[in-house]
Amino acid sequence: MEIVGLWRYPVKSLQGEPVARARFEEDGLLGDRRWGIRDERTGRILTARRRPELLAATAAYGDHGPSITLPDGRALAGPGAETDRELSDWLGGPVSLVPAATTGPGRAEFFRDATDDTSEPVEWTMPAGRYVDAAPVLVLTTASLRAAARVHPGGDWDPRRFRPNVLVDLDGEGWLEDAWVGHALRLGGVGVLPTQQCVRCTMVTRAQPGLDADVEVFRTLARHHGGRLGVWAGVSEPGSVAVGDRASLAAAGSARPS
Repeated sequence: MEIVGLWRYPVKSLQGEPVARARFEEDGLLGDRRWGIRDERTGRILTARRRPELLAATAAYGDHGPSITLPDGRALAGPGAETDRELSDWLGGPVSLVPAATTGPGRAEFFRDATDDTSEPVEWTMPAGRYVDAAPVLVLTTASLRAAARVHPGGDWDPRRFRPNVLVDLDGEGWLEDAWVGHALRLGGVGVLPTQQCVRCTMVTRAQPGLDADVEVFRTLARHHGGRLGVWAGVSEPGSVAVGDRASLAAAGSARPS
């Protein structure tokens, strides 16, 4: 198995950045989902589940936190009053760029029906420390993408639609990473432990730069795989990983990859 893609997403639900090498800390990838845009009227962190336009902006991680590029090309350098004003102007209401590390667990909303934006909104609370949905690291394989493309060949199964941190290339076809849950996985110099399959939501249907909206992506996953794609994982051994590094899985009952 080979690592063929690495991404980090400095601001929740904005476009992230592909990286050639990444450092994984004890609680996740350095710079990943450490910031979010908070609606000051509700206190919730905005996500593209409810505000799909977020996917049209891009965030990059630097020495002084995230920099954001808005769809019209405006560049926002780090957090602060000016960034908040520009974001509020763009989104049509008072918002602030806030750090997960000091604001407590983030609250956000999703639609009960992932294919219907008029369905009931449901609030959930994210883990403390990062604005992640369930766990710090999302791992996806090319095998699962091929399996999905086989049952919906008209869809665009670009990995960017599914926002993984790590894309692993391996032979075969099927939802192969499902079997990784509970087994130690080595990604270059990093050890992770997959803990659960990733249950997908309306995010995978959204349009974003270079990808059209497609509700059949979610419907396909719902029909053929219980709405799941990829696995969430925690970091068991911090370290560095690069595109092109090897990945390996522990044998059943083994604490470390062989």
